[in-house]
Amino acid sequence: DGGVEGLVLRMAVRGVSSRQTGSAVTLRAAAGEPWDDLVRLAVERGWAGLECLSGIPGLVGATPVQNVGAYGQEVSDTVTAVRALDCASGEVVSLAPPACRFAYRDSVFRTGEPGRYVVLSVEYRLRGGGPPTLAYADVERHLAGRGIASPTLADVRASVLAIRRAKSMVLEDGDPNRRSCGSFFLNPIVAPVELARIERLVGDPAMPRWPQPDGRVKLSAAWLIEHAGFRRGEREGSVGLSTRHALSIVAHDGAQARDVVGFAHRIQAAVEQRCGVRLSPEPILWGAEPAQATR
Repeated sequence: DGGVEGLVLRMAVRGVSSRQTGSAVTLRAAAGEPWDDLVRLAVERGWAGLECLSGIPGLVGATPVQNVGAYGQEVSDTVTAVRALDCASGEVVSLAPPACRFAYRDSVFRTGEPGRYVVLSVEYRLRGGGPPTLAYADVERHLAGRGIASPTLADVRASVLAIRRAKSMVLEDGDPNRRSCGSFFLNPIVAPVELARIERLVGDPAMPRWPQPDGRVKLSAAWLIEHAGFRRGEREGSVGLSTRHALSIVAHDGAQARDVVGFAHRIQAAVEQRCGVRLSPEPILWGAEPAQATR
């Protein structure tokens, strides 16, 4: 609300290049390239690996920062190098995936060493002629509903866009729910012992859960929010939940940042009290102290 004290860079550098050796495709894009344009290009050329990430707004340079993911894919699945300006040394460096420290919606750029690197370009390894990723039930159901048994990359992209559009997760004029930053909270990932405690508090065997490779379990933040008593479309002054998705906080006319943060805190407190889980915000909140932004 009071602005941001500091240097803010607008990434305007553009450029896309590619090379293909057999079925291996190396796709390099400058940080200022619109992300969905790059996904569309990959799909049109038959390069698999990004199709489930269709419709996500923003620029290429943000994708490794957030380790952007949706519908069964994350960019860390395909990123091979991130070229960045190291503000600590003043040098341009190339970071391989281990140096990026990718995790669920996280990386060295986001929380490991925030502010140290300015992403300049990203390199992805895609699969020429490869099959699309089908790892998300919503996408599979949508394809089945369209009678598509052997989907192409374009089919999967179209289904993802349709699903996102139904949740107001695509920027479209005229949709009041578009005035959000998408999913406001991360889906919590908990250890089995924590899961048992949460199950006792929630008391609902239908609580969604997804086992993770490391033995932990991912829970649905949207389900927890609704179980804590919030409903889609619920408003508190000039902010509220999307009418289409409980995980989106919408800023209506007159809303300020403090209103959004205050509403988010109310949701966090209710979910923690009812379900025993502290939800963490997915967006980075500018102009707020870290403790205030996540408390």
